Amino acid sequence: MLQKFDERNRDLIVNVNGQLVHRDKAGISPFDSAVQGGDAVWEGLRLYNGRIFKLHEHLERLENSARALAFAKIPSHDTIIDEIKRTVAANKMRDGVHIRLTLTRGVKITSGMDPRLNQGEPTLIVLAEHKAPVYARTGLTLITSKIRRPPREVLDARIHHANLLNSILAKIEANNAGADDALMLDTRGFLAETNATHVFIVRNSDKSRGSGDLATSHVVACPEGITRATVMEICAAEKIRCVETDLSVVDVYSANEMFCTGTMGELAAVTKLDNRQIGDGKVGPMTKRLSDLYAKRTAAEGVQVV
Repeated sequence: MLQKFDERNRDLIVNVNGQLVHRDKAGISPFDSAVQGGDAVWEGLRLYNGRIFKLHEHLERLENSARALAFAKIPSHDTIIDEIKRTVAANKMRDGVHIRLTLTRGVKITSGMDPRLNQGEPTLIVLAEHKAPVYARTGLTLITSKIRRPPREVLDARIHHANLLNSILAKIEANNAGADDALMLDTRGFLAETNATHVFIVRNSDKSRGSGDLATSHVVACPEGITRATVMEICAAEKIRCVETDLSVVDVYSANEMFCTGTMGELAAVTKLDNRQIGDGKVGPMTKRLSDLYAKRTAAEGVQVV
């Protein structure tokens, strides 16, 4: 699975610290903290018919991550929303759009790791692209990565930071194996997430009734996902049992269904892990049901920005 260039994005206007410029003319200082050490936090948003789904939840996570990294200054939610509005308006966007927010500690007075070298404002980047959900609806193939997700005592995954090398190394493994993505474990050997998404499995399913129980990994070595939380909200509303628990790859091998969740790809079925077929190797009824319920929510909810 490789994303393709969308011709509509050739002349994108991007927003760097409030300056709206053509994508080819956008620049960031070599002294910026993101360049110096990946010292930044980020969020992925999706625009549905002029509304951004779960915008306040995303901005809350962005702020919490920046506070955890002791950013001296953090722009207000209203300031960020205004810059998002300016960016999508400049690109005449309304639907089928993915927005990546990046907030860095800012520009340093000289190169170095010490945050005291950051004596100005943070850098806010708003990148909006025409981009449909990136995963195929026919089902994904995963491998289990040899790269482990670090525990909280090494780096708390609840900090939505921009240093993604751990996941990139796992993605390289998946690419080399001809898989779509890599399933990553924590240091105890339990499921964390894929290199890009959270995961759920369906157990004890009854196809005739479209029923089953959901299980997902604890938020220990993975971030607190917004789409993940939305799926759990839907399960509660629909009286679908969903538990957070320690899961091993053996639990996945014997699952009736598996799917992953994320803003970039919404809900996407997983039909194979480590060359083992999951369930009947097709998109399962529970995955379809939850995908439909999720689509109803994104079509009806969100913060108006257009």
